[in-house]
Amino acid sequence: MTASQLLIIDVQTGFINEWTAHVPTRVASLQESFDQVLVTRLYNPQKSLYRKLIGWADFSLGSADTQLAFVPDPAAKIIDKSTYSCVNEGFIDRLRREGIARVHLCGIGTDSSILMSAVDLFQAGIEPVVLAHACASVSGHVDHQAGLQILRRLIGEKQVIGS
Repeated sequence: MTASQLLIIDVQTGFINEWTAHVPTRVASLQESFDQVLVTRLYNPQKSLYRKLIGWADFSLGSADTQLAFVPDPAAKIIDKSTYSCVNEGFIDRLRREGIARVHLCGIGTDSSILMSAVDLFQAGIEPVVLAHACASVSGHVDHQAGLQILRRLIGEKQVIGS
């Protein structure tokens, strides 16, 4: 039997605002429903394109805003990342070695990190399932809905659930 995989993306204190405040509780409660939980933490390196092109200077490695805004399951694997997506060759190799063909995604950045990660999984042949009720965008409901709409078009209508 294939293990069920939950990928919780960037639920960090620096991303909690009026639009995302519901996410920590929802992702925390989802953890018990999955065999394996992966949690990403975004940080912003000093010479990143986030700083150079976007002018975003927050989330330096180890800063308070990079701390998780929920308590991960003790068995959860934490992945620090400096890009929108944590999906890379090593990540995909690990999923394939463990026989994981489907990954459930939730967290913060429906229109950014969740979208990028889901599309990267799709392109690598791993089925992404976005749990929309446990996702949000720091820039508001309109951007959250836009992210969901783009996800439905790119990975499939049925791959976005709970919206």
